[in-house]
Amino acid sequence: MEKILVVDNEKSMRDLLAIMLQKEGYFIDTADDGDTALAILAKDNFDLIITDIKMPRMNGVTLLHEAKAVSPETIVIMMTAYASTETAVEAMKEGAYDYLTKPFRLEEVSLIIQNALERKRLQRENLHLKQELKGRFAFTQILGKSQKMQKVLELVQKVADQRANILILGESGTGKELIARAIHFNSARKDYPFVAVNCGALPEPLLESELFGHMKGSFTGAISNKEGLFEVAHEGSILLDEIGDTPLSIQVKLLRVLQEKEFRRVGGTKDIRVDVRIIAATNQDLGKLVSAGKFREDLYYRLNVIPILIPPLRDHAEDIPILTDAFIKRFNLALGKQITGIEHSAMQALMRHEWKGNVRELENCLERAVALSTQKILTATDVGFVVGAVREPPLTKAGNLSLTSPSIPESGLDLEVSIETLEKGLILTALKETNGVQTEAAKRLHVSVRSLRWRLQKYGIDPTRTCKD
Repeated sequence: MEKILVVDNEKSMRDLLAIMLQKEGYFIDTADDGDTALAILAKDNFDLIITDIKMPRMNGVTLLHEAKAVSPETIVIMMTAYASTETAVEAMKEGAYDYLTKPFRLEEVSLIIQNALERKRLQRENLHLKQELKGRFAFTQILGKSQKMQKVLELVQKVADQRANILILGESGTGKELIARAIHFNSARKDYPFVAVNCGALPEPLLESELFGHMKGSFTGAISNKEGLFEVAHEGSILLDEIGDTPLSIQVKLLRVLQEKEFRRVGGTKDIRVDVRIIAATNQDLGKLVSAGKFREDLYYRLNVIPILIPPLRDHAEDIPILTDAFIKRFNLALGKQITGIEHSAMQALMRHEWKGNVRELENCLERAVALSTQKILTATDVGFVVGAVREPPLTKAGNLSLTSPSIPESGLDLEVSIETLEKGLILTALKETNGVQTEAAKRLHVSVRSLRWRLQKYGIDPTRTCKD
């Protein structure tokens, strides 16, 4: 639960904001002046402060300065009934995130706070990744030690500190986003944000707003200014995943960013300059899309300066044992299991599988196997059942999944967990095969869209990330 400190010498304003924000699920504390606020900050940490500018004894700008000295990571939003360009500029220079002019709409306050906290969460995520990703050898351990993957990693190491744009190519599930992160976190930009956006997961208007931001009033629902992801990624890197699905109108704006290093927010009149390393990724043949008129040729050549081709798992199957060991350890921690290894026959089953979904399919397979297993060692029964279900589920004449005689270990199994695991796996498969389109996935599963959405919520499945690499 995020913690917010409301500072205003007017009790009615403090109470109004406290009631509203508590209803939205925030923990709220209040102060009637700057001195009291600093005393509270000395005893507790807050994610965000919303403070009036004009207050007796200590004004909001001074409080902003003092609060940043005590807690640099705390976001500060200013309120004023005496709005002026000078006041706003001063507050922004001191590190304020944004400001509100009284009287304001509660919806405006809510949206600004949501955007501010989302940015803080993004920064926290990047900090966590920086701490976890210790360089090239960590990625070597995850991706494998085959000759083909070593060549990929050697190329990553060579290009990491170059300024050239990179295009990562590979089938779905091969680990394109992981390679992009490897490039970023082994570069001089590693201390700045890494931002990933799936260009195929959002409709055109939302994608434009996400990438470039928008100005207040530029369209219905734009009740405040919003930073775009290019601004968030300033001095860092941005991954444009599924770049082949980007609408032509957005491709024009991306081309300008690549050429001029600047863009305009939706509804904006001023150019915003950014220094961003652009990494694009796709599982499509962009050359064919160019020939079909679905992708701009000039953008293609701008992006394809340094291509990195990730081989499918079937072309480096010798890495399956290494990947399997890494995934078992990960899911032991996640699921509270103590599986120590995998039988030889079970490993052979994994080695024989086609893995059309590549490393992601192997990961999903082992997650289900670990979840279902009641043994210390994964057996051929554990893995064979899962692999068979993932690859080609046997169907009845009516088109239903046939599980007439699944093997059950002597020690038994948890029926509810097994059923839920199978259901989740089928949903993930349907989403993958329909590129995350929920209406199509629901048709394949013969359920209503509402029923599918209920199950997505039940299992914590994010359909926008299901098809990411």
